[in-house]
Amino acid sequence: GGTTSGTMTFKPGRFEGGGMRYLRFTDWLVEIAMHAHGLRRVVFEEVRRHAGTDASHVYGGFLGTLTAWCEEHEVPYEGIPVGTIKRFATGRGNADKAAMIAAIRARGFLPADDNEADAIALLFWATGAGDAPDRGGRA
Repeated sequence: GGTTSGTMTFKPGRFEGGGMRYLRFTDWLVEIAMHAHGLRRVVFEEVRRHAGTDASHVYGGFLGTLTAWCEEHEVPYEGIPVGTIKRFATGRGNADKAAMIAAIRARGFLPADDNEADAIALLFWATGAGDAPDRGGRA
């Protein structure tokens, strides 16, 4: 099969409550699951350091929404540390955004930004695809 990638924004509009981002995210999960005829596994980037308190709260909301959805639909899930993904794609656990984009481009993909590059690297990690320098353990 093919690979489809991209990025999504779930930021609430000016006149919406903060919970709207999580409702949009849930709707997106349902859409992806329907498009793929079901999900067998969900892997996600496990972030341990955040730019600030707001980022930490938003991440926690997404994490709670994702894990609850997976539990409800009996889909196994796993968080992969950022450093593990970077080391897998580039050989360095502290690779910068440009290095991640370059590593994914070298594998024949054209990510729009570093977020999409990270997602594609995570896909490769989860499936064992690609010729990565290191499939290593946790960062």
